Amino acid sequence: MKERGWVRIGVISDTHIPDKCEHIPAAVLEAFKHVDMIIHAGDILSLKAIDELKSVCARIVAVAGNMDGADVVKKYPAKQVLDASGVKIGLMHGSGAPVNLVDLLKNTFKKDNCDIIIFGHSHNPMNEKIGGILFFNPGSATDSLSGCASYGIIEINGGINASIIKI
Repeated sequence: MKERGWVRIGVISDTHIPDKCEHIPAAVLEAFKHVDMIIHAGDILSLKAIDELKSVCARIVAVAGNMDGADVVKKYPAKQVLDASGVKIGLMHGSGAPVNLVDLLKNTFKKDNCDIIIFGHSHNPMNEKIGGILFFNPGSATDSLSGCASYGIIEINGGINASIIKI
């Protein structure tokens, strides 16, 4: 049994289903069978991707990305702030030039006092603490712009342990 305050989060972004791939990769679904929550950082494209994620974990938190259509935008906001075992998480897909993405996120969440900011958009994984905030981009699970498709796992248990997993 997990201790109180312990949470394991699967993080995914930029699935672009069905444009980049027909389904969430099997390796991701297998890994996400062992999480308490899945966070999708946008560019979902088809709600079918969310259904696939729900088949392995009932708790899904998501935001719409710049490529998402009306059905996704209607269901998910562009920005969310949530609490996971006392850790404040900001969630937003991102927009504009990837080179300015961290500055955009810092500005967007400046009043939210986040411990972690999870984002997507660039398809490039990032797991870096800047100014006391963990900036976490799982990369894309279906596109290898960065050279390798990837997803993330964040464990919260008194501290924060975040990992990028290459597929």
